[in-house]
Amino acid sequence: MPEQPREPERAIAGTGMGGAMDLAASEATTLERAPGGPTGKPRSLWSDAWRDLRRNPVFLLSALVICFLVLIALWPSLITSGNPLTCDLARAQDGSAPGHPFGFDGQGCDVYTRTVYGARASVTVGVCATLGVAFLGSVLGGFAGFYGGAGDAVLSRATDVFFAIPVVLGGLVLLSVVPSSTVWPVVGFIVLLGWPQIARIARGSVITAKQLDYVQAARALGASDSRILLRHIAPNAVAPVIVVATIALGTYIALEATLSYLGVGLKPPSVSWGIDISAASPYVRNAPHALLWPAGALAITVLAFIMLGDAVRDALDPKLR
Repeated sequence: MPEQPREPERAIAGTGMGGAMDLAASEATTLERAPGGPTGKPRSLWSDAWRDLRRNPVFLLSALVICFLVLIALWPSLITSGNPLTCDLARAQDGSAPGHPFGFDGQGCDVYTRTVYGARASVTVGVCATLGVAFLGSVLGGFAGFYGGAGDAVLSRATDVFFAIPVVLGGLVLLSVVPSSTVWPVVGFIVLLGWPQIARIARGSVITAKQLDYVQAARALGASDSRILLRHIAPNAVAPVIVVATIALGTYIALEATLSYLGVGLKPPSVSWGIDISAASPYVRNAPHALLWPAGALAITVLAFIMLGDAVRDALDPKLR
């Protein structure tokens, strides 16, 4: 009995030249529609998140506000030519005037100029404190989650102790003995009390990541602990840390303003929104503009960073897709 041809061969043979061209066109269309583009390679978490962020109006608006704040923090002379420390008591508590759109405070200082220069202290404290908290918390939490044992137990109890310290009360106690009027004591205080939150997030992410199959395969192939931690675990565990740190940045700016308002954060002659709000509080009925403008700038800045953190969280969390 003659052998019957196999079905795939008969189908291909019957297509002819035109059928082959149709088949090639169909395959090309399939590749173009693949999630990764013409090559068919899937996008990574970061490229996929960046694509979502570019389409998110909340991210675009908050990023625009933050870029403007960073710009005036670095070069405040771009939008003001005044000196925040130059005051005229004869114009104390006066309203807006030509060249002085925000009016004057109780010392006769230009509120517009001080509001612009106040962005420098707030942005510096927020960014430096966030970088310090993220680095220290990620290192401690990552090692504790990766190695476990006694170090993990000690870190867990240490974080419990730091979480029990009220932030504002701790700032009143620790910063009241620091005579410096620069931003660095405030940054150091925030890093000291802020790292436990990031450490717990990093610890949990590392514990989850080190149990995945690709990490176990790398360990079975003889990869060292440092290579596994830096090349395989860290890139996949850093996303929650970035989200929490971005949201916390706005909180740190508000904390600096609170401590400066209470007189233990930045101190004169430093220029800070918290200092200006504190100085304008006694005469808010006579000159509300001296309080409203720095308070409004502070609120917009904190809101922009929190909105940015929410957008980043939505983009990096696959469960929200």
